[in-house]
Amino acid sequence: MIERTELAPGYDISRIIHGGWQFSAGHRIDGTALDGAVDVLLESAELGVTTFDCADIYTGVEELYGRFLQKWNTTSAWQPIQIHTKLVPDWSELERVDRSYVRGIVERSLSRLGVERLDLVQYYWWRDDVPGLEQTGLWLDELRVEGKIRHIAATNLDADRWQRVVRAGVPLVANQVQYSLLDRRPEARLVDELMTSDARILAFGTLAGGFLTDRWFGSEDPGSYASRSHTKYRLIIDEFGGWEPYQRLLEALARIADDVDADIPAVAARFVLDQRAVAAVITGATRPGQMRRNATATRLELSPEHHELLRRSVAGAPGPAGVVFGLERDRNGPHGRIMKVDLNADDG
Repeated sequence: MIERTELAPGYDISRIIHGGWQFSAGHRIDGTALDGAVDVLLESAELGVTTFDCADIYTGVEELYGRFLQKWNTTSAWQPIQIHTKLVPDWSELERVDRSYVRGIVERSLSRLGVERLDLVQYYWWRDDVPGLEQTGLWLDELRVEGKIRHIAATNLDADRWQRVVRAGVPLVANQVQYSLLDRRPEARLVDELMTSDARILAFGTLAGGFLTDRWFGSEDPGSYASRSHTKYRLIIDEFGGWEPYQRLLEALARIADDVDADIPAVAARFVLDQRAVAAVITGATRPGQMRRNATATRLELSPEHHELLRRSVAGAPGPAGVVFGLERDRNGPHGRIMKVDLNADDG
C-alpha cells in the first residue's frame, strides 16, 4: 500500500502524486498513444497512487485525466481519485483578470475533467506590479463556498507572498513548490511559514527532471540538452555548484540505495518525504512500470545516518539561493528566460 496523509480535515491524498506535465504540449499524445497514457494512469491508481496533478496550462492533460476518470469510475473504482489542477492566468492577461475570468477557467477545468467539483485548485500570480494576487484567491474561495472547488492551494509562492494571501483570508491548504536535494530553497523561510498556517508542501522537481536517477551517476556532462526540462534542471545543477558536486551527491545517494536495496530516485524522493511540512512528492510516469518504481519511496526507511550523509553532501552547495521561485521570477535571468508565461493563450 502507498502511504497516505491528511492534507486537510477529511481530505487525504497519496504521498506519491502522479504528475501530468509530461503529458502536455511538447510531449503531445493522441490516438493509440492516448489509450496507452490512460493505461499508465490506471496502473498508478491500482498501485494506490490515487492523487494526480495537472493544470489549466498543461495542454490536453485535463482532458486526458477526464478520460482516465471515466474509465476508472466505470471499471475499477475501488478507491476515490483526487485530481489537483491549477489556475495560472497568463502574464499578458493579468490586468484583465476578474471574477468572471476566474470562474471561466474553473468551469473549463470542470468540463475537461468531467466532474462537478474540483478537488484542489493551486493558483499562481506572475507579477507584483499588477494587483490581483490576493483577490484572485478570494474569488476562488467564492467558488469553494459555492461548491465548485473543495480546497484551494497555491503554487510557487515564497514566504512573503504566501503570508499576504493568508492574511487576506484565503484558506490555503498547500503550496506546490520545487524541493529536492539539489534545491532546498523552501527550507529558508517557507517551511516555517507554512507550519504556522497549518499548511503543507506538495513537492515537485524532487528528481530534478530525471537528474537524480541512476542514469546520470558517473556520467560526463553532455553540455547540451534537447528537452526544456533538462535545460531547466541543468541550471539548478549549476546553482548547486556544478557537475562535480552533483556527481558527489549521486555517489552518496547510490551508497544509501545499496544499503536499503533501492535505487537513487527512491532515496531522493524519500529524503524529501521525510522533511518537515512535506505532504507528498509529485513524480511523472509516462510508461508502464515507471510509477511502480517511483512508489517504492513510500516503503523506504532512511536512518538518521543516511540523512546526515545526505545533508553533508549538500552542505557546501552555494545554491540555489534566495526565495522559492525567485530565480524563475526574474525574467532577465537564465531561469526566467526559459519560462513560458502565456500558456493559456497558447491553449486557445
